Amino acid sequence: MPKFTSNDAEINYQTFGDANQPAIVFSNSLGTKYSMWQPQIDALQNDYFVICYDTRGHGASSAPQGPYTIAQLGQDVINLLEHLNVKKASFCGISMGGLTGQWLAIHKPEYFNHVIVCNTAAKIGQEQAWNDRAALVREQGLKPIAATAATRWFTERFIQSQATIVESLSNDLAAGSAEGYASCCEALAKADLREDLKNITVPVLVIAGQQDPVTTVADGQFMVDRIANSQLFEINASHISNIECPEEFTQAVRQFIK
Repeated sequence: MPKFTSNDAEINYQTFGDANQPAIVFSNSLGTKYSMWQPQIDALQNDYFVICYDTRGHGASSAPQGPYTIAQLGQDVINLLEHLNVKKASFCGISMGGLTGQWLAIHKPEYFNHVIVCNTAAKIGQEQAWNDRAALVREQGLKPIAATAATRWFTERFIQSQATIVESLSNDLAAGSAEGYASCCEALAKADLREDLKNITVPVLVIAGQQDPVTTVADGQFMVDRIANSQLFEINASHISNIECPEEFTQAVRQFIK
């Protein structure tokens, strides 16, 4: 698997399709790795140059001691595009990756044709709760978090009908880096982009899960109300909507970047 050095981290990435096609970068959620995008990779690689990577602290990327910041997570994406000599791309990030996408749209718009932010918010959760979770994970590891992740990620219907997929993602979370996860929690604790949304000029699609208990449709609407060139797409899913409703999700992405 190819890796490159982005400041203090080794970032694991993979590309799919023809580098001469329009590029799209996918950014994973907290506690997952780039393979979460497999349905989108399969659907889009014939028409796009698909770039996936493991956020620092996740998957096969390294986990330098944190705390991390949302600016670091965003700069890793810019460094990856420069490493691949991609001048301009579309971006699609979910949850933590969606917050990264907002930062990129605010601070690095010249690199992006379109930005898609999914199951996310301009500020996710409360600072103290994230810091408490970071401390818990450093103390106890990721198994306790992994044991309850499915109920935050998916609807009960999906958990019952797709047990193998749910188990695989939960196992990936349990096997991850506690330091990397905790350091990303600390990035989320500090990240608050609410006041900066008005500065976004890149076209933005916000995908919000109607059953998402973490980042709600109201969070999505908040962003759309403040981003000039934006639209909201609601999907009947919980927090990891690209896996729960892959065809509908991919169709929304494809139509937006077409």
